Amino acid sequence: MTTTTTDRFRTAVETGDLAVLDDLFTDDIRFYSPVTFTPFEGKAMVLGLFGVLLRTFEGFHYIGRFDGTSATSGDGDEAPSEILLFRAGVDGKDIHGIDLLHFDDTGRIKEFTVMVRPQSAVQTLGKAVFAGLVAAGLAPAPADRPTAP
Repeated sequence: MTTTTTDRFRTAVETGDLAVLDDLFTDDIRFYSPVTFTPFEGKAMVLGLFGVLLRTFEGFHYIGRFDGTSATSGDGDEAPSEILLFRAGVDGKDIHGIDLLHFDDTGRIKEFTVMVRPQSAVQTLGKAVFAGLVAAGLAPAPADRPTAP
């Protein structure tokens, strides 16, 4: 049996292997987050975000998988895609979510969308991820709050 991009992605996320993720993403990958209006763009930014996410989630594990095709970025073109269902925790809140992966012609991930529920978990996740992005130097610290040394 051939290992698919999705299988490799799932294993990399569950083991925290950013090097494998680097190989699976296109250079111009877009990551659509449930807590921001604009996507994270480019491999370096998305890998940095994944580093934060892997440190933020507690007990992250995938629980299901669906495959098919869907349009990407409103361009009308359909691309192969898969959905991975997951469960995790953040700061004591249980999260249920999906990762929607869109692939390019070579099988690499070109677009990634995350949806989570419930709303209270989305808010908790947003705060935790923003703090992680600031700590990692991937987002500016709020001007009205001092940064940690």
